[in-house]
Amino acid sequence: MSIGELDTDAVESYREAGAILVETMNEAREMIEPGVTHLEVAEYAEDAIREAGAGLAFPVNISVDEAASHATPARDDDTEFGEEMVCLDIGVHVDGYIADAAVTVDYTGHDDMVAAAEDALEAAVGAVGPGVETGTVGAAIENAIEGRGYTPILNLTGHGVERYDAHTGPSIPNRAVDRSVELEVGDVIAIEPFATDGRGKVGEGATEEIYEQVGDGSVRDRRARQVIEELEAFDELPFAARWLDSSRAAMALRTLKNADIIKGYPVLKEADGQLISQAEHTMIVTEDGCEVTTAGIHDFD
Repeated sequence: MSIGELDTDAVESYREAGAILVETMNEAREMIEPGVTHLEVAEYAEDAIREAGAGLAFPVNISVDEAASHATPARDDDTEFGEEMVCLDIGVHVDGYIADAAVTVDYTGHDDMVAAAEDALEAAVGAVGPGVETGTVGAAIENAIEGRGYTPILNLTGHGVERYDAHTGPSIPNRAVDRSVELEVGDVIAIEPFATDGRGKVGEGATEEIYEQVGDGSVRDRRARQVIEELEAFDELPFAARWLDSSRAAMALRTLKNADIIKGYPVLKEADGQLISQAEHTMIVTEDGCEVTTAGIHDFD
């Protein structure tokens, strides 16, 4: 199996990250049930990843009902799961090489919407290969979701995955597009279809618990300087506010945002407030298709 210019160590790290993610995902998803808190699940998964000797590519995302992405619990969050649609999105890295995957756990009775996202992911995996246009993959996703009577989220896409960077090119659309690029052997991509019974667009909500360092600089505020020191441990990958040890971290984060040293990721929500399901895998493009590094979390794997 050829994997282009990726060296053996890189490939093994991608595979190891995927294996750790699969084990963690399958354990964490079993915890999602009414009465359990979001924080319990997030901290369990994050601790499991660290205990396995890997790193977090981003904070565990737990997006409920109309939320699509960027939702992670705050430090003292006591929110419990109810009869909801829950998207669990986990990112793992080994030496910077990333695995990114998501599943949906549903307590709303909308099994068919969950199946729409999973059908779309299965179709996309089957379409991936060298020379394939990303728009062709998007068409496969769109057809599968619409085939079950739902709408893909049009302004969210899959993405490339590179060392210490979970969101690079190429973008993998969730619909057919005219302008796209050809996949190449050795590309590492994360494909993540979202299905909804709304209009198929997301916008920014008011909540923000995930941040990323985007620049350097100096600030006078002592607490903000303390946070800058803590950021070194995150390898410029996204982090959760609750990971910080600093007292009054919220004020320090605002100071660093104003200084353009960090940026925040607001929770993304479906524009009509409708439900969203998600399914995601990471894969390496090979000469004869792709190798899914996160296989083992969806029924079709």
